[in-house]
Amino acid sequence: MNRTPHPSANRSSPLRQTLTTTLLYFFILGDILGAGVYVLVGQVAAESGPAVWLPLAAALCLALLTAASYAELATRYPRAGGASHYATLAYGPFVGFLAGFCMLAAGVVSVAALARGFAGDYLAEFVSLPVALVALVFLAALALLNLRGISESTRANAVATVVEVGGLVLVIGLGGWVLARGDGDLGRLVDVGTPGTGSAAAVLSGAVLAYYSFVGFETSVNVAEETRDPRRSYPRALFGALLTAGLVYVLVGCVAAAAVPTHQLVNSSGPLLEVVREAGGVPPRVFSVVALVAVANGALLTGIMSSRLTFGMARDGLLPGVLTRVLPVRRTPWAAIAATTVLSLLLALTGSVASLASTLVLLLLVVFFLVNTAALVLRRKPAERDHFRSPALVPALGAVSCVVLATQVEGEVWLRGLVVLAVGIVLGAVAALRRRGGHAQPMGDATGEAR
Repeated sequence: MNRTPHPSANRSSPLRQTLTTTLLYFFILGDILGAGVYVLVGQVAAESGPAVWLPLAAALCLALLTAASYAELATRYPRAGGASHYATLAYGPFVGFLAGFCMLAAGVVSVAALARGFAGDYLAEFVSLPVALVALVFLAALALLNLRGISESTRANAVATVVEVGGLVLVIGLGGWVLARGDGDLGRLVDVGTPGTGSAAAVLSGAVLAYYSFVGFETSVNVAEETRDPRRSYPRALFGALLTAGLVYVLVGCVAAAAVPTHQLVNSSGPLLEVVREAGGVPPRVFSVVALVAVANGALLTGIMSSRLTFGMARDGLLPGVLTRVLPVRRTPWAAIAATTVLSLLLALTGSVASLASTLVLLLLVVFFLVNTAALVLRRKPAERDHFRSPALVPALGAVSCVVLATQVEGEVWLRGLVVLAVGIVLGAVAALRRRGGHAQPMGDATGEAR
């Protein structure tokens, strides 16, 4: 810990500090555990080989490096804004805008990936429908729930989180049963690599996709301002939640790899359903419902974040002002919800789950690189309060890890990512010119605040 004479409490905040360490832990854990592992285990196996648990463990270690930078910055600057705020403090408003825009784009891409995941083998247990139709209906339903209000959406999330965590525990138990009765193959747990790919390269390539399963922790910095003692509570809750999620994911990867032949995992868009089928005793349709709830919940949470971030950036004059419009009664940002939903639908119709997940990871790697380097830059400034501080090597390794993972991203994904970055650079430049010209207000009228 870095010690200064100032207390850690953020007494100047207009928000009420009510979150305890336990509540914050479960908030972060619910944000991390979710849909990614339900749909991506097979794709990870395709990249890394049968030992799926290894890239999951590698992704956890890499996520912990960046989490340390978030812990340092969130306890030093406990206020909403997250990566965009930290990048602004370190590098100025243009880079801050770029970080916020990448977070927004990553959210839209994530919802698109989950929409395609919803249309896969889990849904096929009940009905076979075109992916385009399922994505359209799925995203429209989420948008309507989002429009209804944040309180209704968060109540739905609380129930769904319990269901999806229960589903992962069920998979671990069923996989263990397969192995206990003598089926499966434990030898697959040490079988790393694919034909033509070395072990290290295969693990790194799989870690890019596995990283998607750990994203979510970065959004928790926005509630640090509402935590009673962020200096003590936030690091404990953050690292505790990441390690818990990592343990669950590694166990899921182990039982999936050992209980199910690798080619079966790779060819399934519902890989954990294959574990249920191998074990028997639990109707596949029952587990499919659990998986569909997990996917829908992940998309709902990310959709809420994306629409509110869009609204906030438009309110600050960084995006067109029409995106600040809200419903007159429900007070929800309908224009931002509509815009992010349409973009997610277009992406869902033009990319696979794996390519969309890799695009999301690439965009977050840009954000995480900025956060890790911002942690180093801001250390040059005096701190106003006690805060968590890791050795300088940790954020440096976090930044390096972002670069290393980015080198494993395929060229097609880089093309998508560079297009998004180019759009962000143009919008950031326009916003900077507007501020310089004294036109900082949004480019349109809103009917009120969103909730």
